[in-house]
Amino acid sequence: MTTIEGVTGLTSSEAEKKLAEIGPNEIEEEKTNPIIKFLKWFVSPITLMLLAAAVLSAFTHKFFDAGFIIFLVALNYGIERWQEYKSDNALQELRNNLAVKAQVCRDGQWQKIDSRLLVPGDVVRVGRGDVIPADAKLMKIDSLKVNQSMITGESMPLEKTKDDELYSGSFVVSGSAVIEVSKTGANTYFGKAIGLVDTKGQKSLLEEDTLRITRFLMSVAVVAVIILSAYFLWKRFPIAELIRLDLSLMIAGIPIALPTVMALILQVGALELAKKKSVVRRLSALEDLANVTLLLSDKTGTLTKSKISVSESFSWGGHQEPEILRFAQTTCSSDSEDPIDCAVRAKAKETGADIDSVQVINRIPPDSDRKRGTATVHADGKTYTVANGAPQIVANLCRMGEQERADFDKKVNEYAEDGFRVLAIARVEGEKEEGMELLGLLTLADPLLDDAADIIEFLKKHGVTTKMQTGDNLAIARHVAAQLKLEGDVVGRDTIERIPHDSSIIDKTGVFAEILPADKLTIVKSAENGRVVAVTGDGANDIPAVKAANVGIAVSNAVDALKSSADVVLLSKGISVIKDGLIEARKVFARMYSYSIYRISESFRLVATVFILGIAIQAYPLTPIQLILIAFLNDIPIISLAFNRVKYTVRPEGIRVKERFIESLLFGCAGIAESLLLFGGLKYWGLPLPVIQTAFFLKLIISGHMLVFVAHTQDRWWRFLPSKQVIAATGATAVVASLMAYFGFLMSPIPFVILAIVWGWAILWMQIEEGVKDVMRWFGFHHKKNAVDATHPNRKSGENERGTTSSEEKDEEDEEEKSNVSEPESSAEKPQVM
Repeated sequence: MTTIEGVTGLTSSEAEKKLAEIGPNEIEEEKTNPIIKFLKWFVSPITLMLLAAAVLSAFTHKFFDAGFIIFLVALNYGIERWQEYKSDNALQELRNNLAVKAQVCRDGQWQKIDSRLLVPGDVVRVGRGDVIPADAKLMKIDSLKVNQSMITGESMPLEKTKDDELYSGSFVVSGSAVIEVSKTGANTYFGKAIGLVDTKGQKSLLEEDTLRITRFLMSVAVVAVIILSAYFLWKRFPIAELIRLDLSLMIAGIPIALPTVMALILQVGALELAKKKSVVRRLSALEDLANVTLLLSDKTGTLTKSKISVSESFSWGGHQEPEILRFAQTTCSSDSEDPIDCAVRAKAKETGADIDSVQVINRIPPDSDRKRGTATVHADGKTYTVANGAPQIVANLCRMGEQERADFDKKVNEYAEDGFRVLAIARVEGEKEEGMELLGLLTLADPLLDDAADIIEFLKKHGVTTKMQTGDNLAIARHVAAQLKLEGDVVGRDTIERIPHDSSIIDKTGVFAEILPADKLTIVKSAENGRVVAVTGDGANDIPAVKAANVGIAVSNAVDALKSSADVVLLSKGISVIKDGLIEARKVFARMYSYSIYRISESFRLVATVFILGIAIQAYPLTPIQLILIAFLNDIPIISLAFNRVKYTVRPEGIRVKERFIESLLFGCAGIAESLLLFGGLKYWGLPLPVIQTAFFLKLIISGHMLVFVAHTQDRWWRFLPSKQVIAATGATAVVASLMAYFGFLMSPIPFVILAIVWGWAILWMQIEEGVKDVMRWFGFHHKKNAVDATHPNRKSGENERGTTSSEEKDEEDEEEKSNVSEPESSAEKPQVM
């Protein structure tokens, strides 16, 4: 132990010993061992099948094929790890930037250290603006006021006495103190709060959807392989070659790169959001954010500025506002850091009060006993005593008749009902606080952020209902709700306690007031019944709710623990960046949706075509290496879809499982017909099977890439082209496949005329596949009215580059818009998530 300035702190050796025993002052996240990660990837079905195909190729003396397959396996693994590496680095950079420093007494001197190194027994000095780095006991105190909105939800600062305890995450608004750390890390108030929620095993909408697609395509591939294997065994096909072909078909039919491509689409979306002051910690949260229908927002520091200000003044006895503030500011020291004093001084300057004309002779600051500040001043050639504080206290010092006092009490109560805290200002000639003259009233409030109401309106138009949660009383909550134009009732403790038994309360409520930390978790869990819920928060009391919600959002002034628990961290004040986040998330969702249509269709048409032709010609229409090449050449360039030009929906639509399934199968059936007709034509032409296989391989690559152009938009493909990155990537891969086919790399070569026929055939069927969209519209699935071009936000779906729309599409959109108007709000708020 060492002593400095009358306080005893730890030595470095004592602190290091405790740190080794207790651990760092942080809420540690689970980390997977790199070896475990590799083993999980290595034993995955896809990896094992690829390696088995390589082994069988080597067993049948096709060593080049075996080496090439291993190269493709390594390439796929490298892409996955590279994306994960970039994501981890971005997260670590965020942690480094958000690290909190603490001024601690170590080895007999004050020094700044990382707060994660604090241990119980450390002596820490805090002042205005400092975050309390751990739960602590007060040792020395000097007019300390602490904002505990992050703990209790109460926006007004609280005055602390020596017997009070300080909680990690709160911050000092005025005064200073020396504190002794009592609890750190998981043992602190918010550390224990994190343990209230266990989300292990909880899958995101993205993970569930990816699993759904994989199961479907795997089922199709397995059924096809079993039937073909039985048939070829009956035909006495060589077993080793048959197994290699079966594995290759499974590899081609199962979406190997589906998780990688979707992760990359999310990664690109996260990087775009980072440019707009948002950090995405859980990538799949972007997909969830696109479908959010309910936002539960904290009030203090999220919708409001978390800064006390004088909102208005009420004159008494004919005194004007500058006069009221000229005397009110005399009780506020110029070097005071008290938020109320700062608010009064700022308002006095703003109104142009002649504060220099008043000379302060003596000042007594307010305290919890007097509930007022007092100043003796010289002004206008006279000496006055000024009182500024609680209305009832100041009123008792004034000369008032019964009617005047009744009017005064009525006005104060009106302000209280509107959610304002009130100061009364009075003066009297002389130096005694008695028989004073009331000058007026000042109302205090935590003002709204300038764009809060606009953002809420924007979210409403985009299908997201906003509800506010606050620890403030009903009066303040009603006042804020009126300013924000929040729809629904303002309810307090009695109503909130009934929510677990009556979840319909959430539909009727716009603001939840007087809430406790446990209430937020209750509201989230009840609200998630039929909704996709996002929660914003800034303090420890928000952690359980943020972890339980579909999307947990930490605002810019949130405590470190909340930022570590949230899915999205906002780096700029307020919730304005949620607007950018919503748009970016819906762009990501649109990209993933169009990719999933392509992937389902492409895998289905490949497996079905191979199955039908295998039975028809009594042989596999493709070689094992061709099947594996198709799997990679169709997926690697599709990574460019992460940068694709898309149209996002104005309202959340959820994962339209039925619509996607029908559209994918229609595209798949068109592709099957295209493949069978080409294969039959080449067979009829009398070409040898190896040449037909090469032409068939090339056709599958080219037509697969052209499907990207068709499937990525509900418009005609030539009216809304993909991004330059997609065009370049698919074009380059198609050219590579053409050169492989022409020169016979890993397959038999084909003459140029066959190559040209394949290209022409694929382009022809590209136009035929456009008819699938007409069929979808005929069945009422495609709703273009909701689409907005992310590249040109003011251009709606159906518009060409000049912004005009054909009369047929215009009539169709008008009709759809009419049907949408009559659609109940609840249906828009409950997207189909299967």
